Amino acid sequence: MDWLLSLCLCLSCPALLAAHVVIAENDGDPGVVRDPIARLIKIPSLIQQAVFDIEIYSLKVDCKVTSRFAHSVITSRVVNRANVSREVFFDVDLPKTAFITNFSMVIDGLTYVGVVKEKAAAKKQYQQAVSQGQTAGLVKASGRKMEKFTVSVNIAATKKVTFELTYEELLKRNQGRYELLIRVKPKQIVQHFEINVDIYEPQGIRFLDAHGTFVTNDLMQLIEKTVTETKGHVSFSPTVDQQRSCPLCQTSTIDGDFVINYDVNWDTPAGDIQILNGYFVHYFAPTNLKRLPKNVVFVIDQSTSMMGTRIKQTKEAMLAILADIHPDDHFSIISFDSTVTKWKPSIIEATAENIEAAKQYVNSLYARGWTNINDALLEAISMLDEAMKQHTLTEHSISLIILLSDGDPTKGETNRAQIQSNVKNGIGGKYPLYCLGFGYDLDYSFIEKMALENHGVARRIYEDSDSALQMQGFYDEVASPLLSQIELKYPENGVADLTERSFQQYYNGSEIVVAGRVTGNELDAYNMEVIAKGAEGDLFLKNQRKEQDQEKAFEDPQYIFGEYTERLWAYLTIQQLLSKRVSGTPEEKANNTARALELSLKYNFVTPLTSMVVTKPEDTLDSTMLADKLTEAESRGPPQDGQGKGLCSASTCVYHYASRYIPPVTSVDGDPHFIIPVPKQNDTICFNVDERPGVIFNLVRDPLTGITVNGQTIGDKKIDPNKKLNTYFGRFGIVNEKLGLKLEVTTRSIEITSGKEKMAFTWSDTVSMKQRSFALQINKERNLAVMMGDSVQFVIVLHRVWKDHPFHQDYLGFYTIDSHRLSSKTHGLLGQFYHDLSFEVGEIHQGTDPEKPDATMMIKGQELTVTRGWQRDYREDIKHGVQVPCWFVHHNGTGLIDGVHSDYIVSGIFKTK
Repeated sequence: MDWLLSLCLCLSCPALLAAHVVIAENDGDPGVVRDPIARLIKIPSLIQQAVFDIEIYSLKVDCKVTSRFAHSVITSRVVNRANVSREVFFDVDLPKTAFITNFSMVIDGLTYVGVVKEKAAAKKQYQQAVSQGQTAGLVKASGRKMEKFTVSVNIAATKKVTFELTYEELLKRNQGRYELLIRVKPKQIVQHFEINVDIYEPQGIRFLDAHGTFVTNDLMQLIEKTVTETKGHVSFSPTVDQQRSCPLCQTSTIDGDFVINYDVNWDTPAGDIQILNGYFVHYFAPTNLKRLPKNVVFVIDQSTSMMGTRIKQTKEAMLAILADIHPDDHFSIISFDSTVTKWKPSIIEATAENIEAAKQYVNSLYARGWTNINDALLEAISMLDEAMKQHTLTEHSISLIILLSDGDPTKGETNRAQIQSNVKNGIGGKYPLYCLGFGYDLDYSFIEKMALENHGVARRIYEDSDSALQMQGFYDEVASPLLSQIELKYPENGVADLTERSFQQYYNGSEIVVAGRVTGNELDAYNMEVIAKGAEGDLFLKNQRKEQDQEKAFEDPQYIFGEYTERLWAYLTIQQLLSKRVSGTPEEKANNTARALELSLKYNFVTPLTSMVVTKPEDTLDSTMLADKLTEAESRGPPQDGQGKGLCSASTCVYHYASRYIPPVTSVDGDPHFIIPVPKQNDTICFNVDERPGVIFNLVRDPLTGITVNGQTIGDKKIDPNKKLNTYFGRFGIVNEKLGLKLEVTTRSIEITSGKEKMAFTWSDTVSMKQRSFALQINKERNLAVMMGDSVQFVIVLHRVWKDHPFHQDYLGFYTIDSHRLSSKTHGLLGQFYHDLSFEVGEIHQGTDPEKPDATMMIKGQELTVTRGWQRDYREDIKHGVQVPCWFVHHNGTGLIDGVHSDYIVSGIFKTK
């Protein structure tokens, strides 16, 4: 067969530059290995050689920050030292708040430049490329704090390529400091590696720190830092030997985040105004003000979907937050599941006694029931309204509501639009609503609109080990309000196109930024006023700035890039217009969208309304790729972080989580746990199968496509005297009758049989194979992805156990990533659940475990007793897994599966009976 073998290497450029080495099997190719056994022997040496073939000989990160507005340029120069062509990936992680403004590749003296277009037009060009058989790929995926830009190009023997990416962002002040984050992951020794950051702040730099998550004590001395009154410079340029992870290693220790923190002087109470090239920017962050007392109602979701890590970390965060509540504040707690429970009938003072009682209440919470968000928020509003009516709150205080939930209403009012309307009408502009939403399956657009319509913000809480710290960190941002009802006023006839200038609150350590266009041709003096309410009454501040005073301040080209004031104004205006699109009337949304699109195209910003089209040269055809920017609401699924979550061919990486359509992932893993998502009901069912070791089960069988998947169980090395015998899947057989293809996977090897040809690999290999209707990728010691045409995609996860473990041994997990093209006749222990499934759950009550309530499930005409629990999905985190809440069906899935589990036992790993 005419196989294409691709050995995938991670040779990243900041934040990730991966090189894919492509070896075509033909008579004239020196890399050909025809004997299957010889393949197994020679592949590692080919990989080792490829590391030296693709060399990143220069990698430079150059950042210029002018008055908080950062302009970053990443330049990578790569050479192919092989005598055959190689494909190189340029992957960069950049902050989610940044807009890409330019991208170019220089190959053989020719420059290929990315073009920013309206998203629909760019998508049309991309689809035309696909329909014409051109190589094409979606190349943007969102992560937690960063998002990824990826492009690949085929480099001829001995040739060079230069990649250059430019992006811009307005640094946000948080808890008294600005942060510039640069992610660097070269993953090989770079001859010339350099980070340079120049900062210019006319207000004066109060402090400047620089550090790296990868910086050891030896590397710390390489960070050079100089600070004058208004200028700061940071550089980091380790030599080849200083980059080595050990004296003789070829791997680099440079792997992580390079972070710069700084703050400016705040000598003028009314803030600092900068006028340049016909635009102005006003920075307002008053200091030395007395804090406003606050009245906060915490609304905590304790429904079943919060079970496990979510409720545990919510409680952990709340205990830390309660410990930090100021004695001058008032607070209360409302918890909700199917019903709403008030900890106290009204909002109360934050005395030591009340704080201790609140901690005890938080500790008593456990996950149960459905999710009644509507009634819980209306109760919080009513509690604050009553406190205001009774005059029990401190004068000149501010009130707010903080919702902690997974954002999926399932009880009471479940219509999301109606809930948003109810909450908006109930609050009536009186209190800001902050919504903290848990998890990747969160309906973020629902909570985001609810927060923005009520002068608050929404924040996604990522399900990691630091989830509690994320929640506590958010509370710290709003813990110390200094002002409320802030209005910034400017000369009525002297400015136009202002960004937002009215703000509900100002919190200590943050910053308010307003920008606009100066319309007065001879504006001699620029007067502005700030009106707000503080702890001691109304506040009135005034400032005056002459335009000519600043002319000399911005003459140094080393620290100034372009017309930064105008680009900062455009950046801030686009960001605010995008937020306004979330709420408002249809006409307002349309107008805001049109204006944001116009500015995005004018200033060449890649925003959620635009895409960058990258056309790159191929052997015979041009290849078209898109760089898309996803909103937080569109970002569904765990962050990629360069771990090969999609299936990559020689020229295309398909990142499923970057797509708006996410196929349900049906899986079996662990000992063994079956996880069955039911997307129409936004819920999951799970069950276990207990059987003796050595039994082979039919998991998937489609008689029309000829695809079959079987799995064989293995047991522990020996039985733990205190536990039952655990079984796992240790061997899988995949058959495609139409292709004449068989794939056998064990914990030791992967074998492929196609007709009379056989190939064998080990899990220590990193290999990618592609044929017209079949593709396979082995990610070393991690997982195996299998794609058969556009019909199906499976992923097999490898679990390595400590080799000297007294009981357990290595095992495998099986995940169906995409099955939508399999026929309706597909069956098997997993395959039967590729079709629609519906059920009803009622009579939820406490079970034997207080953390796992029982319920009655009606499914397939039967009534089952089920338990709310969770299983683990190990695709993203092989060691710990991600907890998936589900309804557990007992007794080997009896009543859920068709027949009984023994009906699915077959006689051989490739058999159907």
